[in-house]
Amino acid sequence: MKYLMITSMRNEAPYILEWIAYHRSIGVDGFLVYSNDCDDGTDTLLDRLDEMGIITHVRNDKITNAGVQWTALKRADKHPMKAQAEWLLFADIDEFVNIKVGNGHLDDLLCAVPSATAFALMWQNFGNNGRIEIEDGLILDQFTKCARFPCYAPLTGSMFKTLFKNDGSYEKLGVHRPKKRVEEDLSKIHWVNGSGKPLSKQYIDNAAFTYGPTGGIDLACINHYSVKSAKAFLAKTLRGLPNRSDKQIDLSYWVDRNFNQVEDVSIQRKNNDVQKLVDEWMLHSDIKALHESGLNWHKQTAEAVLQDTDGIRLFTRIVSLTRTDLHPRVAMGLGQLLIRGRQMAKAQRDAEKNKRSS
Repeated sequence: MKYLMITSMRNEAPYILEWIAYHRSIGVDGFLVYSNDCDDGTDTLLDRLDEMGIITHVRNDKITNAGVQWTALKRADKHPMKAQAEWLLFADIDEFVNIKVGNGHLDDLLCAVPSATAFALMWQNFGNNGRIEIEDGLILDQFTKCARFPCYAPLTGSMFKTLFKNDGSYEKLGVHRPKKRVEEDLSKIHWVNGSGKPLSKQYIDNAAFTYGPTGGIDLACINHYSVKSAKAFLAKTLRGLPNRSDKQIDLSYWVDRNFNQVEDVSIQRKNNDVQKLVDEWMLHSDIKALHESGLNWHKQTAEAVLQDTDGIRLFTRIVSLTRTDLHPRVAMGLGQLLIRGRQMAKAQRDAEKNKRSS
């Protein structure tokens, strides 16, 4: 196995097939997927893909105090697939490795910088592109606008994920970079950014940002689709961050990541291959049913959030912060939703007042 991707998933059923199909199209030949606490059928779909030999699925139960992702990472360190892989990358399902050099294959990236043993692949944060509803289509087609590079603020615009050679230089996996260096000869470790330029020695042990002039995306980056549509984001708010489950996904999360400044469709050259493979898997009736059931769960969950005044308030605020013009019909719908939210809040206040006076 040359390239192994390791990930942790919870309630991601509508997005699984595309993510796996895309990364297979760029050369990933191993997927080690951990799942936990799924309500939308993610774990069942992953079980089926495991049966077909497409991925390896491990149920990540008995979460330790370290949190969901770190529990998965510690278990992945001991999994035999890790030892078999030449290159490793830990990435979330909303992260797509965008190879811009050659034919868009991971081999092309290695050929461009043959001396590299670690690639710090910067996040390119993609926004909701003005989309409101949850739609059944490729994420790569729906969301094409992102932050202008370089993105100096917020700091999340300078974070990276690391594709690194599994040559024994590091003992442990990490969310953004490998941990616990064991190779004493620093001349054997060569970190480069997404433009193939060498990074300083601080990256060998602890840096997690390629800020300002140290950043680069000419050869490769990570397309980060962390918000998707407004209603997809509503469904996502019901869980915390995967590496810090006590930290909520809220308005500040949306503001920090919903950038629609420039269009970037460089990743779309793989779309035909991705769609062909997704369609092939969807010919299996059980996979299609699980995919569609997961999609419906997300749509219903978003609508459930809108039955609460706090949910209405959040939704109207994030849509108003899409940084793009709204269709008049959408704007009118938002106004009606705000009126409903105010009516609900007034009814709640009246009920509390009547309760106190009785």
